[in-house]
Amino acid sequence: MHHLLSMLADVTRCFWLAPLQQGSLRDQQGLCITIMIKMEKDPVFCFSFLPRSLRNPHEAGTMAMKGNAADNRTRSSVSIFIIISMCCFFYILGAWQKSGFGKGDSIAIEITKQTDCTILPNLSFETHHSRSDIADDIGAEVRTFEPCHERYRDYTPCQDQNRAMLFPRENMNYRERHCPPEEEKLYCLVPAPEGYVAPFPWPKSRDFVPYANVPYKSLTVEKAVQNWVQYEGNVFRFPGGGTQFPQGADTYIDQLASVIPIANGTVRTALDTGCGVASWGAYLLKRNVLAMSFAPRDSHEAQVQFALERGVPAIIGVLGTIKLPYPSRSFDMAHCSRCLIPWGANDGMYMMEVDRVLRPGGYWVLSGPPINWKNNYKAWQRTEEDLEEEQKRIEEIAELLCWEKVSEKSEIAIWRKRINSDSCAVRQDEPRVRTCESSYADDVWYKKMEACIVPFPEVDNPGEVAGGELKTFPDRLNEVPPRIASGSVPGFSVESYQEDNRLWKKHVKAYKRLNKYIDTGRYRNIMDMNAGLGSFAAAIESPKLWVMNVVPTIADKSTLGVIYERGLIGIYHDWCEAFSTYPRTYDLIHANAVFSLYNKKCKMEDILLEMDRILRPEGAVIFRDQIDILMKAKRMITGMRWNTKMVDHEDGPLLQEKVLVAVKQYWAGGHTNETAEV
Repeated sequence: MHHLLSMLADVTRCFWLAPLQQGSLRDQQGLCITIMIKMEKDPVFCFSFLPRSLRNPHEAGTMAMKGNAADNRTRSSVSIFIIISMCCFFYILGAWQKSGFGKGDSIAIEITKQTDCTILPNLSFETHHSRSDIADDIGAEVRTFEPCHERYRDYTPCQDQNRAMLFPRENMNYRERHCPPEEEKLYCLVPAPEGYVAPFPWPKSRDFVPYANVPYKSLTVEKAVQNWVQYEGNVFRFPGGGTQFPQGADTYIDQLASVIPIANGTVRTALDTGCGVASWGAYLLKRNVLAMSFAPRDSHEAQVQFALERGVPAIIGVLGTIKLPYPSRSFDMAHCSRCLIPWGANDGMYMMEVDRVLRPGGYWVLSGPPINWKNNYKAWQRTEEDLEEEQKRIEEIAELLCWEKVSEKSEIAIWRKRINSDSCAVRQDEPRVRTCESSYADDVWYKKMEACIVPFPEVDNPGEVAGGELKTFPDRLNEVPPRIASGSVPGFSVESYQEDNRLWKKHVKAYKRLNKYIDTGRYRNIMDMNAGLGSFAAAIESPKLWVMNVVPTIADKSTLGVIYERGLIGIYHDWCEAFSTYPRTYDLIHANAVFSLYNKKCKMEDILLEMDRILRPEGAVIFRDQIDILMKAKRMITGMRWNTKMVDHEDGPLLQEKVLVAVKQYWAGGHTNETAEV
């Protein structure tokens, strides 16, 4: 019977659809099957597909005289004979099937199932525990990756505490990235702690974290009077306090908002240096401000891990000897709340680095020492002379940078960066100012920080914002960014930017059909490993989630500046190395053409094992790449306790680009527990 249907489909395509000279091969095949199934159930249905020339022979004859009459009559006669024969056959076949002896319905259902490429049978994205094994499609030998020892449950390869002690402490060098050499890399799966559970959904996660997920109580003792975090039963509670805002982040942000235009969308991206548990960034989110928070992995145990477990953007980082991994003119606001960074040291190098990443017209907030030192020097246990000298030095550097001091109240001082060089005439004649080389602004990966000032982009008039003025958020999300409009990013035009937006809206729509949980709050912390122009993040933008847009350092074009101009956040990174985060900090990872980009640059298993390290148990991954590359990845993933399914590109099965979706199994403490089925 299957053979008969296949033969009839071929006949129908050749004699009926081919003469139409339109539609793709896939469309023709699908219509053939549809016609056959319909005719099998209702023979009369087939006559509705006849063209008017075949349903009305007289009319056909009239039309034929206008063309080649002989050819048309021959063709019409053959077509009529074929259609009538098929209708008669399906009438008999339908009657046989209806009698209970046939299997037409089951065949039709089977064909429908086989042509539906958007269904992922049995792949569960829910947080539950059940088990199944995954068969290797190719039959090649699969390497099984075993669990690492439990002592590695919070392993951060490039910020390893033991390795850090081998580097000099000057300028915090030992707290910077120091990745293991090839012979010291771990080729095992980092385990979750015993009792690990899915985080609370946002916004509850802002205030509560399960103790089992980050089982460290030291901050509850060290920062008890500052309301950082409290231990209550089997959860940590975050009251929203901080060293400089023990009364709560909301009250503190209200003070800032009386000076800085936070409420109207002018300020969208912020940088929090020395963030603690990121309560400042956590409470900015409800004001539609997205903060990139960073702090070192130091004696304040797990502070960045707490931040990410709360659902707040953060990375492990420090102002040390190398530049921050962000492009110039990224942030609308930068913030230091008693962050202990020596701003006046090294000829003002750290303030100059903040100036590099601060947008023209952006704000810098400094709260705590040495601001208002006259009233606080005793509480800070420092001498008046020391604090006075520190503040004097900060004021001098701010003047060199052409920052205007707009407010100083209590222990909070706020400066605003000028909008262009025309509004900063004093800098042009200042012999102490050293201008950075032109490549310094955006060439940052492992590049040494220097005490130099990045010049403003040129402007045509004194009122123009250097680098281009931005719309307020959310309008700026899909507006053409100034870097694109000005042609500053080679290879991208306004038209290609808009086309990229349309393409990713289509891709994301297809992803949501594959995984219905994407925009429900199930996935809070999302990473795009090869973000391009940030169009994936723009397409799924929602208060329920945030996206860490990663631009690989080996990408052909540096697009991270465009991403920030859209009001999104991101970072430069090389995926041959470990990311600056703790294990289990992302709920969903998107990997578009990552393996194609890194082909022959580093080993696929290095990238996959790093993805496994930073992905939460029962977290999901969406790979998009060429079929041969994805098949290789799928075989390797089989040995990693992930469940996978391959699906076609949303435009059809004939495209070489495919989508591989995966769910990480639940297991903890080095022992396999039951997991989700494929």
